[in-house]
Parts: sequence; structure tokens; C-alpha cells
Amino acid sequence: MPEESPTTLPEDDAQAKDSPKQETAGLISQTPVDVASRAVLPARYMLPGVLFLLTLLTTMLAGAYQEGGEPFDRPADILLGLPFSLALMTILFVHEMGHYLTAKRYQVQTTLPYFIPGPWFPFGIGTFGAFIRMRSRVVQRRALLDIGAAGPLAGFIAALVAVGIGLHTAEVVPAQEGGALILGDPLALSWLAHVMGKETAAGEQLIINAVGFAGWLGLFLTSVNLLPIGQLDGGHVAYAMLGKKTRILSRMMVGILIILGWMGWKGWYVWAFLSIVFGRYHPPIEDESVSFSWQDHVVGWGTFALLAVTFMPVPFRIHLP
Repeated sequence: MPEESPTTLPEDDAQAKDSPKQETAGLISQTPVDVASRAVLPARYMLPGVLFLLTLLTTMLAGAYQEGGEPFDRPADILLGLPFSLALMTILFVHEMGHYLTAKRYQVQTTLPYFIPGPWFPFGIGTFGAFIRMRSRVVQRRALLDIGAAGPLAGFIAALVAVGIGLHTAEVVPAQEGGALILGDPLALSWLAHVMGKETAAGEQLIINAVGFAGWLGLFLTSVNLLPIGQLDGGHVAYAMLGKKTRILSRMMVGILIILGWMGWKGWYVWAFLSIVFGRYHPPIEDESVSFSWQDHVVGWGTFALLAVTFMPVPFRIHLP
């Protein structure tokens, strides 16, 4: 999920080497490029690298507990969480690289992906996701549209692959009588289950492996990122498509989340609160006059169609005995 910053930072190292001077926030620095590079590069890579390794560890711990392991009592049990961790980290990485590479294509400076470690027990998945930060302003609507849409589209494909792997080995069993965590069933998953012959009837449930669960989480995170609010991916796409009219859409979406929290999953209250705290509205871009081609409209409305096939009004439900 890209976040936008109005500050213009130095050009990439490859471009900086072409000139003995560096431009920083509109000023000219006489510092030699090789010295500046040595100062900047470690900080640029160290924090993303450390966060990546920490998140790899916490997602492995989460996966190990999901498989019934006790990694702190039996350290070797942490390897039980490797399939879940690798699948989820791959989905997050593909999502963020979709943003990163598209931003590079439009010469928008960004950070590397920042992974966010999270709780792993008793109900955690080991991460709060990942994001990149845009370090220079997006100039045109088309760039904002493509950068915002690229991450969810790439992540969706990766998540769908993981769900397919999970469905391939999934078992259709009678519904459990005891307590169980019931996952929501987005349209994308239902269609894929139908194609693979894994549909369930009344009184049945589908048991998927750790990779399939990671894929399901990827679909869920894709839908949340595509909510047309603030600087979420959906907020970028909505602003590129509708401009300042997204203020109305954003207010409506926060209201819908509150209603969904009241009617079903209480977690939507949290997302509504975060949307209010961190900003419901998208900052303006420099040039909003560029008209869209029909291909741009296909990308924009296709992205919102992706929200429709991944969204779950009730993502999680506890079935009590």
C-alpha cells in the first residue's frame, strides 16, 4: 500500500552518478555523489531488511501455532510455520512490488517495501501487512491510477495462486460440531472452488492447508486495501477517477463500515476508526487535467470490480458448539 509524501528527496543513485552535483529539495549540494551514496544506502536498505526478517519470523511463529506446534518449547516446531509464512510474505511482497515497479516506471521516487511484524498468538497472523512510501509527488492522474491499481492486481494474482494450491489439497468434510473459526467466502474463492470441484453443500465445510489460508488472507487484505478511502490503494484509484468527488465517496464508505460492524463483523469498527484518524481524504495531485483513455477507464473500473469479488461483509465468524 503506497503512502504519499509531498517532500521531494534526492534522485536515485543511478541518475545521481551522471552529475557531480545532487539536487535536494530544490537546493544544490556540493557533496560528492560517492560520499552521499555511502551515507544514504545503508539506511535505505537496513530498516526494510530488518523489518522483513522480523516479519518472516513472526509469520513463521504464527504458522507454527496454527499447525499445533510449540516453537518456544520445541524450537524445531517453528519450521511448521514455513509454508504459511512464505506464502503470505510472497503475496505481500508481490503486492508492494507492483506499486514499486510502477512508480519507478513513472519516475516517482519511493521507499523499499516496509513489512510490519505483528502478533502471532493466539489469533494473530504475524503481520499487519506492508507498505511503501512515495517520496515525491505524483504529477498526473494516470500515474496515480496505475500506481494505485498495480499493487492490488499483482497481489490478487499471487493470492489466487495460493488459494488454488490450498484448494487442490482441501478436503470437504461434515461441519464440525465443536467450536471453529469460519472464514468468509468471497466471490473469487467461490468461483475458483467451483472450477476445481471443491464446492460445499449444506452441512459441509472445506478444510484448507496453511498455503490456502495465506491466500485467503491475501484476498481479504486486497479487499481492505481497495476501500476507496484516503491513501489506501482504493483511495488512490478513486481520486484518479473522480478527483475531489472522492470526499463524498469516502464519507459514505466510512459510514458503510460502521453499519457492517453493527450488523456483522466488529472489526469493521476498527477500520472505520483508522480511516478517520489517518485521513479520509486524498491529497491533491499537481495536474488533474489529463484526460483518461478507454484503457485507463478499464483499469480503474476493473480495480473496483476486484473489490467486489474479494470483499467479505463478514470475514471471520466463530462457530460455537
